[in-house]
Amino acid sequence: MELLSLPSLLLLFTLFVFYIIKFLNKRNQRNCFMLHYECFKGKDERKLDTETCAKVVERNKHLGLEEYRFLLRTMASSGIGEETYGPVNVLQGREASPTLLDAYSEMDEIMFETLDKLFHKTKGFVSPSDIDILVVNVSLFAPSPSLTSRVINRYKMREDIKSFNLSGLGCSASVISIDIVQRIFETRENAFALVVSTETMGPHWYCGKDRSMMLSNCLFRAGGSSVLLTNAARFKNRALMKLVTVVRAHVGSEDEAYSCCMQMEDKDGHPGFLLTKYLKKAAARALTKNLQVLLPRVLPVKELIRYAIVRALKRRTTTKKESTSSGIGLDLKTGLQHFCIHPGGRAIIEGVGTSLGLTEFDIEPSRMALHRFGNTSSGGLWYVLGYMEAKKRLKKGDKILMMSMGAGFESNNCVWEVLKNLDNKNVWEDSMDRYPELSKIPNPFVEKYDWINDDTMSFIRV
Repeated sequence: MELLSLPSLLLLFTLFVFYIIKFLNKRNQRNCFMLHYECFKGKDERKLDTETCAKVVERNKHLGLEEYRFLLRTMASSGIGEETYGPVNVLQGREASPTLLDAYSEMDEIMFETLDKLFHKTKGFVSPSDIDILVVNVSLFAPSPSLTSRVINRYKMREDIKSFNLSGLGCSASVISIDIVQRIFETRENAFALVVSTETMGPHWYCGKDRSMMLSNCLFRAGGSSVLLTNAARFKNRALMKLVTVVRAHVGSEDEAYSCCMQMEDKDGHPGFLLTKYLKKAAARALTKNLQVLLPRVLPVKELIRYAIVRALKRRTTTKKESTSSGIGLDLKTGLQHFCIHPGGRAIIEGVGTSLGLTEFDIEPSRMALHRFGNTSSGGLWYVLGYMEAKKRLKKGDKILMMSMGAGFESNNCVWEVLKNLDNKNVWEDSMDRYPELSKIPNPFVEKYDWINDDTMSFIRV
């Protein structure tokens, strides 16, 4: 066999180097680094405390005494504090007659304030003209031109930008947006992406008397976030975190799951958002389906084997009547250090915490985000993350599980790895020193309206 000629060797070596570079570039394209995020914080005059909420409730002439008591009870026990932010038209007493301008104004304030701050803090290495991908998610407002077009026009972004306007996805839309971005990153090198997550509350304030539709008024508040992402390896040292994995689960094929969280009109024609009693079951089922795929990706093999052995032994040694067990059975702390639960409500936070075997320390960030900012829909996860950062909990190498649930019904989760010690007080700057102590103070509304818990009032009908 003759030796290869020098030109042939050079050709083989060149091809080898080419494929090595191609492989490395492909691997880098799978990167998804978080460079910065900003959350919206309203002005003081926008704060919607329980006293103001009570006045809003009093304006609803469709309510009888029982509906009134139900709403006040729910507000008092919701886990929401006195400093959340409400829509302008509701605070002005126009919740029954919102305008298109109200919706645009609410969106402009949240989107542009968070984006202005984001571009200011990343000035010097990223500008609006550098953005390759833009994803805006707002479930209940889809105007034409789209909200992505509104952002592009405001910041004079490039003509070849890839824009995506998502609607109808509910509280889990932010993780869906991140999944879209990281998939596009696989086809583009050195790209920058923006994810804007918010919701329009003002035009969708419920003014009827259906209890299942009143809940949204008690839980949802104005808020949102903007997140800057890149797959450019040269920005790794600037990045806050790196995306590890994203998993999405959808149980909408079940009729009860599909309809447990739905925008609709009540029997009197009042539009609103229906939340049924099946919501908790749908959330549990969707989350279970999601974690069955996600956890094997992030937990060590040793823990998975231990779990499999323990579960097999329990099946052999317990009867069907004894088989009921609480908790997931896995020690999530073996692969995850922080848990960013969507602050959808006190019952959701505590339910997820119990089922996953989490401690009060683990669910504190979500409970505090709910107390300080309320349920801000798809932007809520970033307030939870902000609390963790402001409390200096996030250390290099830590992994964070973000858990979100939304209409459909969906559970969309992702895991981030912290790339440096983080301590920015961000949107929590003016309230960090007061938490978690502030959340332990009894709601002053309960004492003032103590008659709402007096069951002797139940025989009265108005």
